[in-house]
Amino acid sequence: MSDPDEKMNVQRLDLNLLLVLDALLTDCNITQASKRLNLSPSAVSGALGRLRDFLGDELLTPVGRRMVLTPWGESLRAPVRDCLLQIQATFVTRPHFDPSTAQRRFRLMMSDYVATVIGEALMSRLEKEAPGVSVELLENGEEPWEIMARGEIDFLILPKSFVQPEHPAEVLFEDDYVGVCWKKNRRIGAAATVEQCLSVGHVVARIGRRRPPTIDAWFFERFGMQRRVDAVTMTFCNVPHLLVGTERISFMHRRLAEAYCRMLPLRMFTPPMAMPRLVEMVQWHRMRDRDPGRQWLLEVLKSSVAEPLLPH
Repeated sequence: MSDPDEKMNVQRLDLNLLLVLDALLTDCNITQASKRLNLSPSAVSGALGRLRDFLGDELLTPVGRRMVLTPWGESLRAPVRDCLLQIQATFVTRPHFDPSTAQRRFRLMMSDYVATVIGEALMSRLEKEAPGVSVELLENGEEPWEIMARGEIDFLILPKSFVQPEHPAEVLFEDDYVGVCWKKNRRIGAAATVEQCLSVGHVVARIGRRRPPTIDAWFFERFGMQRRVDAVTMTFCNVPHLLVGTERISFMHRRLAEAYCRMLPLRMFTPPMAMPRLVEMVQWHRMRDRDPGRQWLLEVLKSSVAEPLLPH
C-alpha cells in the first residue's frame, strides 16, 4: 500500500516544477535555465528550492565556480525529458493535420549540403500546399543527437553511420561522389588519374571539430596518398566558390556538384577511384512517431529530394 504522505507529495509536483526541473537538469545553471524558461533567476532559484524539498536531494551542487548534477539528478535527466515529451504527444499534438490550414513551425537539423539538395523543392511545395507552415533549418552541431533526444527538433538528417538506434529513422536519399573543377581547368579532363589529382591543390570541407574526416579525406588517408590541401572551409557549400578561377579540385556529393555547376563556371569529372555511396537518413524522436504533422512533412521531404532542381 502506498504511503499517504507520498501521494500528497506527488500532488505537490505541478507541471511548472517539472519544466523547471528539466531546464536545470539540462543546463546545470540557474541563469541559463531562467533564459530557457523566460523566467527570472530568482523564480528558478525558488523552484529549485521546492524541488530539493520535494525530492529530498540537492539535484545540483557547486563544484568550484560551476554547478554539477548529483548522481540522482543525473539519473533523472532522460526520464524527466521523456515525461515532458509524452505529455506533449498526448495533449499538444493534434490527431489530424491539414497542411492547407495548419499554422505550425517545424525545426529541422541538417548539413548545408542537405539544405541545398532539398531546399528549393521543399519551399516551393510549402508555399503551394501549406502557406501557414514554416521551417527553421538548423546546422548540425557537435552533439545533434542530444538536441533530438530533448525533442527540440522535429527531424535530424544525417549520414546512416550516425543514426541512433533508439529512435526511428528512414532513408531520405542516396548520393555518390564526383570531382569538381573550374570549367577552364586545363590540368583535369573528363576523367582524372590519381597522379593528376595529386599534382594539383585540393579544397576540402571540415565540418565541426569532432566529426570524422569527409569521405575524400578518408579515401586518401586510407591508401596512404599525400595530397596538397590548399584550402579548408567550414561548410560544404563554400567549396565550389573556392575552385573558380583556379586549377584546384575537390571531391563532393554529386547532387551538390550538379547544383553548383548550374550556378558557377564549374564542371564535373570522374574520380580515379570508387568511393562508398552516401546514405542520408532522416530521424526523429520516438515520442513523435504518431504526430500526423511530422508524418506529412516526412513525405514532403522525400518528394523534395525526388523533384528536379528548378532552372536558373
